[in-house]
Amino acid sequence: MQTINTIGIIGAGAMGSGIAQACAASGLQVILQDVQPAALERALKTVGGSLDRLVKKATLDEAGKAAILQRIQTSSEPTAVAKADLVIEAATENEALKIKILQAIEPALAPETIIATNTSSISITRLAAATQRPDRFVGLHFFNPVPVMALVEIISGLKTSQATQDAVTELARALGKTPIGVKNSAGFVVNRILCPMINEAIFALQEGLASAEEIDAGMKLGCNHPIGPLALCDLIGLDVELAVMEVLYESFNDSKYRPAPLLKEMVAAGMLGRKTRRGFYSY
Repeated sequence: MQTINTIGIIGAGAMGSGIAQACAASGLQVILQDVQPAALERALKTVGGSLDRLVKKATLDEAGKAAILQRIQTSSEPTAVAKADLVIEAATENEALKIKILQAIEPALAPETIIATNTSSISITRLAAATQRPDRFVGLHFFNPVPVMALVEIISGLKTSQATQDAVTELARALGKTPIGVKNSAGFVVNRILCPMINEAIFALQEGLASAEEIDAGMKLGCNHPIGPLALCDLIGLDVELAVMEVLYESFNDSKYRPAPLLKEMVAAGMLGRKTRRGFYSY
């Protein structure tokens, strides 16, 4: 089985920084790349803040924090990830953008390097087909916040090799995560179930059935969910929720996946949730 010691991560947003922290905390070397230096600065600040909370809880000491941060190298140069054993693309949930990034970076990678995407819903087979190594391409779907959430979906495209699946599955376990194998299909497993539920909560709010607080309380107290669907949507990002629903609607051509008009309106208004400090709640 291929040994993975160095991880290249493309995209320093919430997911990229979270994956970087999880990998570095497990002793792996990380190269976090983003074309925007400011994004890299924010990512390091976010990781540092997350580690500070662990120090306050006495689950990590200052030396451990310093060691983790030292294992994260940042760069705005696209080819910085060239020496990685595994490159994880963690850009925005936009298929055209992901393909552009994959095709730009692949020529710099060694033939044996595995490429993974952290997409929430886009076809792994389709993304793999845009590369010259579909057998070494796989979906590696982490959940936000990455350092806390235990699940990783391992999604195989039509040409993903068993060796590639095995290598990333072993990596997920080494990170302390629980991997589940998933066939390639729009939304995979979790978002195929979760995002329509959130979308339905938005319909309920749009129709005035209850307030956002009441809808969330209903699901927390009535279904024992740890967080209400609208608060969760704010955490995920309304733009991500909309992107997933559009993929589901287009893929299955089923009206049950149509995005709620209120969701579209809020995204158009720039109300994306926690990342913009305003969504169904204010932050």
